[in-house]
Amino acid sequence: MRVAVYCSSSPTIKPEFVDLAFEIGVAIAEQGWDLVWGGGVISMMGAAARGARSKGGNTIGVIPEKLLNLEFEDREATEMHYVSDMRSRKGRIEELSDAFIVLPGGIGTLEEFFEIWVGRYLGFHAKPIAVCDPTGAYEPLRQSLEHLTNLNFMKPGQSELVAWCNTIALAIAACRP
Repeated sequence: MRVAVYCSSSPTIKPEFVDLAFEIGVAIAEQGWDLVWGGGVISMMGAAARGARSKGGNTIGVIPEKLLNLEFEDREATEMHYVSDMRSRKGRIEELSDAFIVLPGGIGTLEEFFEIWVGRYLGFHAKPIAVCDPTGAYEPLRQSLEHLTNLNFMKPGQSELVAWCNTIALAIAACRP
């Protein structure tokens, strides 16, 4: 089983988010699962990979060549896939993964989240998606999505395709086949 983690590569985030990423990596490896991620060594990205490896887990990175010096490739990855651009990165992560966990992050993380969610809704995959948000970082987003549902912009059944989890344990449980 391979679980993708979408998260921030920003070096300026609070330590609690870096710790969350490390712990999600630990939890994935403790299940005997592999971590698939963006291949970076800094911030939450690097922490997730270090967490997985701290418990003997395999880490499978996917990084665009243009970002090798920006996100700083994790040279300790078990496996690294080099791609040409962000679209290729997202596609390769989707191909490699059996489930997806979304941690707090910025526009890149949100883009990955929404793309994988739309793909599931449209039937391009049936893989579980969990948002792991113990800090409430995404609560305003969740409220906005509920508002869009009330305005009938979101269709029935779309919201149920994502498990909104406030603990790591719930996110891991949501990923189980």
